[in-house]
Amino acid sequence: MHEFVSFWGVAESWIASCVVAPALASLHVAPTIDSPDEIAQYFLITAVQVMIVAFVFRPMESLWPVETWSDRRITAIDRSYTLIKLFGVLPLFTYLVLSPLTSLFGGGNGAAGVFSVQGWVPWFGHHPVLLFLAYYAIYDFVYYVVHRLQHSIPWWWALHSLHHSQRRLSCWSNDRDHYLDDLLEALIVAAVSLLIGVSPTDYALLVLSGELLQNLDHANVRLRFGPVLEKLLVDPLYHRLHHMRVDTDRPRLHACNYAFIFPLWDILFGTALFGEPARPTGVGDPMVDADNGRGIVAQQLLTLRRFWGAFRCRAGWTPGDVAFNENYVPVPVADFDLRQLESSQIPLAATQSPVCGAEPTQ
Repeated sequence: MHEFVSFWGVAESWIASCVVAPALASLHVAPTIDSPDEIAQYFLITAVQVMIVAFVFRPMESLWPVETWSDRRITAIDRSYTLIKLFGVLPLFTYLVLSPLTSLFGGGNGAAGVFSVQGWVPWFGHHPVLLFLAYYAIYDFVYYVVHRLQHSIPWWWALHSLHHSQRRLSCWSNDRDHYLDDLLEALIVAAVSLLIGVSPTDYALLVLSGELLQNLDHANVRLRFGPVLEKLLVDPLYHRLHHMRVDTDRPRLHACNYAFIFPLWDILFGTALFGEPARPTGVGDPMVDADNGRGIVAQQLLTLRRFWGAFRCRAGWTPGDVAFNENYVPVPVADFDLRQLESSQIPLAATQSPVCGAEPTQ
């Protein structure tokens, strides 16, 4: 154990002085960062997280799969998304955006937020673990609310649908997202974090620990936590039901299990689904399912077209389930035969848009 701690310290020091500090200096942002050591620690923790996914969760998928696949190549793109987010997008946002904002609005000392948890309950200042758990509960609730909006607002679903388009859900699928969707999520969660006094370091730990649990939640593994624990912590089967394809006989069944970490939020708001067997994952809408045949750049661009088609018209702002026609305009499910669309896999025609058309929002 002593050797590991020593190695960790040496590695952190080397990354901080030889990688992080020069990078910050070249970007001219060094004065806004409290300590390069914190960023170095982030990258070490992230490396450990990736190794857990690769060498623990991935073998579990081979040993106890929910679905058996002869070809996993379709999952490789999700691994790329994970590496880009964890080693690129997330640290850039946390330390180049959130850290300066935290300094601007109070210094990130844990008690400076407008509605600081530590300020309202000073006792938490002497119990950092419990304070972190309080942050975690708030963080997870905010994500639950955001997740409900991602599914109910058509223009946001146009972005979020990229995450759901994967037919072969795996331990790498958690970060298969459109970057605009990621940005909207991050801005909302970071704003709440600033309001309640979360420091950038705690924010990074919240996100990383949440990411690791969500990597497990997305894994193609036959794992249940049991009748008691599954009500306290999201397990892979619980989240897999959230990713199920629409059942045309029970068209609202998929509107369930939005929580990322604690099923409590689903239980409280009536969206929890327990006891159902695992079902095929993905999206029946042909315009969204086509994401599976694209690379990262094409996925990002075509998803953006879906978003713009929904954002600029009234139907894109009307809550409810939709599919997208060939002009990327959202069509409410009440306006077409869901079973026929699912079986034909032919996108809705541009004329199939009685509510929205391409009419701009006034």
